[in-house]
Amino acid sequence: MILLYELQKRLANLRPTATVVTTPTGARFIERRSSGSEEGTASSSHQLEPRQYGFVVDTKPDAVPACILSDFLYLGSQDAVCADNVVKYRITHILSVGIQTPDVEWPTPVKCKYLPCLDLPETDLTHYVLPVSLDFIDEARRSQGCVLVHCNAGVSRSASVVIGYLMQRRDMSYEDAYNLVKSWRPSIQPNAGFMQQLKRSAKI
Repeated sequence: MILLYELQKRLANLRPTATVVTTPTGARFIERRSSGSEEGTASSSHQLEPRQYGFVVDTKPDAVPACILSDFLYLGSQDAVCADNVVKYRITHILSVGIQTPDVEWPTPVKCKYLPCLDLPETDLTHYVLPVSLDFIDEARRSQGCVLVHCNAGVSRSASVVIGYLMQRRDMSYEDAYNLVKSWRPSIQPNAGFMQQLKRSAKI
């Protein structure tokens, strides 16, 4: 009982707080909690206007793919998947990691492959996504084509695939492969789970 009394006394002295809560749909609410009720706390919330972001939104298109390996292996975001880039960079293969390839009419023949992959640390990268990706990239290389690897933002999933390719097919360490990709596309940032899997990966 003494402990309960102490807790109730401390709870009564807590200052009111406000917390911004973002739901999975992107809706944002401000929740306010205050002491003073007999139960200990009272709360209220109201929704923010849709465009009241807590960060600066970058709306510029990210349409220029990074050339990772001399006119053969490119990395980019979904903005880079367009007919103009297919012609400009002589793209023959497009690997879409976690996001479907846009349904467009290509000006030249393009082989597209889609791999389901969530950008979550627990997603298994090394037992399915990476082996299938390596085979597809190898197919482009053998046919003397050019392959564009992309995901939504070209930051985590597709970057991990390209890093994995350099490790497995060019015998590079994780650090060397990461630094090479980072030098050509500074925005990359594989999630923590992908980085751990790549560091543990052996020859496939």
